[in-house]
Amino acid sequence: MSENKKTEKIVGVKGMNDILPADAPLWELFENTVQTVLKSYGFQQIRTPIVEPTPLFARGLGAVTDIVEKEMYSFTDSMNGDQLTLRPESTAGVVRAALEHNLTYDGPKRLWYAGPMFRHERPQRGRYRQFHQVGAEAIGFAGPDIDAELIMLCQRLWDDLGLDSIRLELNSIGDAEERSRHRADLIAYFEAHRDQLDADAQRRLHSNPLRILDTKNPAMQELVNAAPKLLDYLGEESKAHFEGVQTILRHSNIPFTINPRLVRGMDYYNRTVFEWVTDQLGSQGTVCGGGRYDPLVEMFGGKPTPACGFAIGVERLLELMKEAGEQFAPNQCDVYLVHQGSEAQLQAFVLGERLRDAGLDVVLHCAAATGVGSFKSQMKRADASGAAFAVIIGEDEVASHTASVKTLRGAEGESSQQRSVEFDKVADYLVTEIISAGHDHDHDHDHDGHVHYKH
Repeated sequence: MSENKKTEKIVGVKGMNDILPADAPLWELFENTVQTVLKSYGFQQIRTPIVEPTPLFARGLGAVTDIVEKEMYSFTDSMNGDQLTLRPESTAGVVRAALEHNLTYDGPKRLWYAGPMFRHERPQRGRYRQFHQVGAEAIGFAGPDIDAELIMLCQRLWDDLGLDSIRLELNSIGDAEERSRHRADLIAYFEAHRDQLDADAQRRLHSNPLRILDTKNPAMQELVNAAPKLLDYLGEESKAHFEGVQTILRHSNIPFTINPRLVRGMDYYNRTVFEWVTDQLGSQGTVCGGGRYDPLVEMFGGKPTPACGFAIGVERLLELMKEAGEQFAPNQCDVYLVHQGSEAQLQAFVLGERLRDAGLDVVLHCAAATGVGSFKSQMKRADASGAAFAVIIGEDEVASHTASVKTLRGAEGESSQQRSVEFDKVADYLVTEIISAGHDHDHDHDHDGHVHYKH
């Protein structure tokens, strides 16, 4: 290779994004909040592989859905020829795991998951090829009460995150026989207006006509609005179930709008379907979708088992949190350790471990390419770290067995205060100061936001 030839830079896959340190606090806030809310409703976490057998999705989602037809990352295992797919969603995998491990042998289960999903589509705001979802699945529950509970759980999450621009849309798509009668009339209706259907609608007309109702094509809106409505085909059981959901939501002051055109993209849904939508994100307005999927366990070879769940698009929700004004200063640590001289460096390592033993997050200044750096340059690093305090050790501090503790962030008039503290008392001093000042700490919070430090 020529010495002058520049090595080509490798960049990430389009639509599969890096989450950088500056973005991490927002992710952590969401993840911690959602985990706390799910736990408060009795949900237990389940973790499934990101690679599943391709037939799992073809059978569960439906062979004529956009996901299976166009969006899945599927491949053949070079070792044994198995057909595998990067999961495009998680409900099918969770149900597969629940069935495979007989999780409901002793009764219904409330489960939740979080992680990356993969769909091969054109990347746009809030819609990526690798994206993240958090979801809940309630398996073994038949009544409308669990449908309502899942919706109320979402409302609590929005409230805890300070999001008030999300609204609930609700519908029932009934049971198989009711959908079959509606499907026949829907096909007949669209056949009579075939000249007004776009290419997608014509392709779906006989394979999945319900999805035509979800078209975003403005030219078809009037036609779709006049189409037969599935709500008019519901039998007594489906009507009673849907009314049961609404009764609980009304009694609990959860506002909602019934949207008779609301359907879900997967074939396994029945009865209750819902979406949480916003006007703040342009065309990608759905931040959470879910509903009941009673047929799915049986479709995978199990006994008939009712189930209900939802999935949240994490990237879209984080966009909404940013729109709502959630901003975070960089915060690597509680304490930044500044030192000058070889003896001071050794003492800084000892003190750093003592502070970590006390439950504090500590960054110890390490040499950059230009060297350790002056006190002034180190203090700039300390301030940029977001730390509440800088602990400074130089030759004078080593000689006197003390450290200089400088307040970097405090109430008005407190910042820039500096005092000398004996080495053995620095940890207790900082813990007391941080608790009394109410500085946020990323670890060991209880549900009331109190911080627990180890001594």
